[in-house]
Formats: sequence, C-alpha cells, structure tokens
Amino acid sequence: MAPFPQAVTSTAGQRSSLISSYGRRNVPFSSQPRPIRLTVSCAAKPQTVEKVCQIVKKQLALSDDSNVTGDSKFAALGADSLDTVEIVMGLEEEFGISVEEDSAQSISTVQEAADLIEDIISKQSP
Repeated sequence: MAPFPQAVTSTAGQRSSLISSYGRRNVPFSSQPRPIRLTVSCAAKPQTVEKVCQIVKKQLALSDDSNVTGDSKFAALGADSLDTVEIVMGLEEEFGISVEEDSAQSISTVQEAADLIEDIISKQSP
C-alpha cells in the first residue's frame, strides 16, 4: 500500500468509480441530475408565526377558521402583488419595523415573513 492515500477515477459512459487506498471500490454515481429538496428549519418563534398568520388573514379578509400556517404561500391564499405589499405594511406596523423593498419582494410564505421579522428585530437589538 502507498504511504499516502491515493485515488484514481475512471470514467466509462455515464458511470464513474473511485478506487482509493482506503478500500472504497466501485462507488457508482449517475451523471444525470437528481432533484434535491432542501428544507431549512427557521428560527422564528411560534408567537411570531402566529401573529403573521393573523395579519395575513386580516389583510386577505380570510375567515378565522382558514388554515394559514408557516408553510402557507401568499399566492395560494389568493394574494396578488398589491396584497403582498399590504401584508408587509401590516407587518411593519404590528412589529414596529421597516422592511427594505428587496427583502419584501422575496417574501412568499408566512414562515419567510416571520423569519425576516425576527432577523430585522435581532439586528435592531444592541
């Protein structure tokens, strides 16, 4: 065995295998892209998410028994771009914050709004 780990990669068609001094052999992989779905766990407090849900319901004139959660997308709830601006304005008023236009345009779900709010609030704290 060589004194340093060595690896050799050989390619044949759409498969490749790796042989190293650590004993890994024939680790195949496809060159075809595979869809990957990542879920990011966020730090927004449940109270913040609930407040955002209430503001969204109020701005969109949804009934109190409407199912609005952190995963709810504004568009799926029937919000257009004007509604989204009004939601952001309601959030700014409720939480005493100012949301930059670039940040406001990137918000599409209740969870994203709650995360942004907590991020802004944490940056305001000394």
